[in-house]
Amino acid sequence: MNDDIVARIEANPKYHELVRKRSAYSITMSILMIIVYYGYILLIAFNKEWLGTPIAPGVVTTIGIPLGVGVIIFTIVITNIYVRKANTEFDDMSAEVIREASKK
Repeated sequence: MNDDIVARIEANPKYHELVRKRSAYSITMSILMIIVYYGYILLIAFNKEWLGTPIAPGVVTTIGIPLGVGVIIFTIVITNIYVRKANTEFDDMSAEVIREASKK
Protein backbone atom coordinates (compact mmCIF):
# COMPACT_ATOMS: atom_id res chain seq x y z
CA MET A 1 0.00 0.00 0.00
CA ASN A 2 2.86 2.43 0.70
CA ASP A 3 4.19 1.99 -2.84
CA ASP A 4 0.73 2.91 -4.12
CA ILE A 5 0.71 6.13 -2.08
CA VAL A 6 4.22 7.00 -3.25
CA ALA A 7 3.17 6.48 -6.86
CA ARG A 8 0.11 8.71 -6.38
CA ILE A 9 2.26 11.42 -4.77
CA GLU A 10 4.76 11.30 -7.63
CA ALA A 11 1.91 11.51 -10.16
CA ASN A 12 0.35 14.54 -8.47
CA PRO A 13 1.06 17.84 -10.31
CA LYS A 14 0.96 19.67 -6.96
CA TYR A 15 3.92 17.56 -5.81
CA HIS A 16 5.93 18.63 -8.84
CA GLU A 17 4.94 22.24 -8.20
CA LEU A 18 6.12 21.90 -4.59
CA VAL A 19 9.46 20.44 -5.65
CA ARG A 20 9.92 23.16 -8.27
CA LYS A 21 9.04 26.02 -5.89
CA ARG A 22 11.12 24.66 -3.01
CA SER A 23 14.14 24.05 -5.23
CA ALA A 24 13.96 27.48 -6.85
CA TYR A 25 13.57 29.17 -3.46
CA SER A 26 16.45 27.32 -1.83
CA ILE A 27 18.73 27.93 -4.81
CA THR A 28 17.91 31.66 -4.70
CA MET A 29 18.59 31.83 -0.96
CA SER A 30 21.83 29.87 -1.39
CA ILE A 31 23.03 32.22 -4.12
CA LEU A 32 22.31 35.24 -1.90
CA MET A 33 24.26 33.67 0.95
CA ILE A 34 27.19 32.78 -1.31
CA ILE A 35 27.32 36.34 -2.67
CA VAL A 36 27.36 37.87 0.82
CA TYR A 37 29.83 35.41 2.33
CA TYR A 38 32.29 35.25 -0.56
CA GLY A 39 31.96 39.00 -1.08
CA TYR A 40 33.20 39.48 2.47
CA ILE A 41 35.99 36.93 1.98
CA LEU A 42 37.05 38.66 -1.25
CA LEU A 43 37.15 41.98 0.58
CA ILE A 44 39.42 40.40 3.17
CA ALA A 45 41.64 38.98 0.44
CA PHE A 46 41.88 42.01 -1.82
CA ASN A 47 41.07 45.11 0.21
CA LYS A 48 42.48 44.63 3.70
CA GLU A 49 43.44 48.28 3.97
CA TRP A 50 39.85 49.47 3.54
CA LEU A 51 38.51 46.91 6.02
CA GLY A 52 41.17 48.06 8.49
CA THR A 53 40.06 51.68 8.25
CA PRO A 54 38.60 53.00 11.52
CA ILE A 55 34.87 53.77 11.43
CA ALA A 56 35.51 57.31 12.65
CA PRO A 57 38.57 59.25 13.78
CA GLY A 58 39.62 58.17 17.26
CA VAL A 59 37.49 55.01 17.17
CA VAL A 60 39.28 51.69 17.53
CA THR A 61 36.63 49.65 15.66
CA THR A 62 37.32 49.20 11.97
CA ILE A 63 34.94 48.88 9.02
CA GLY A 64 35.59 45.14 8.85
CA ILE A 65 34.04 44.42 12.25
CA PRO A 66 30.49 45.66 11.50
CA LEU A 67 30.68 44.07 8.06
CA GLY A 68 31.58 40.72 9.61
CA VAL A 69 28.76 41.07 12.13
CA GLY A 70 26.51 41.99 9.20
CA VAL A 71 27.38 38.72 7.46
CA ILE A 72 26.44 36.80 10.60
CA ILE A 73 23.19 38.74 11.01
CA PHE A 74 22.38 38.24 7.31
CA THR A 75 22.86 34.50 7.78
CA ILE A 76 20.47 34.45 10.73
CA VAL A 77 17.87 36.55 8.89
CA ILE A 78 18.00 34.54 5.66
CA THR A 79 17.73 31.29 7.64
CA ASN A 80 14.73 32.67 9.52
CA ILE A 81 13.05 33.69 6.26
CA TYR A 82 13.58 30.25 4.76
CA VAL A 83 12.33 28.42 7.86
CA ARG A 84 9.19 30.56 8.03
CA LYS A 85 8.39 29.88 4.36
CA ALA A 86 9.15 26.17 4.75
CA ASN A 87 6.95 25.91 7.85
CA THR A 88 4.02 27.67 6.20
CA GLU A 89 3.78 27.46 2.43
CA PHE A 90 5.90 24.35 1.79
CA ASP A 91 4.46 22.37 4.70
CA ASP A 92 0.91 23.28 3.63
CA MET A 93 1.62 22.16 0.08
CA SER A 94 3.16 18.89 1.35
CA ALA A 95 0.19 18.18 3.59
CA GLU A 96 -2.22 18.78 0.72
CA VAL A 97 -0.32 16.41 -1.58
CA ILE A 98 -0.23 13.70 1.12
CA ARG A 99 -3.90 14.22 1.92
CA GLU A 100 -4.87 13.85 -1.74
CA ALA A 101 -2.73 10.73 -2.14
CA SER A 102 -4.12 9.12 1.01
CA LYS A 103 -7.82 9.53 0.24
CA LYS A 104 -7.83 7.75 -3.12
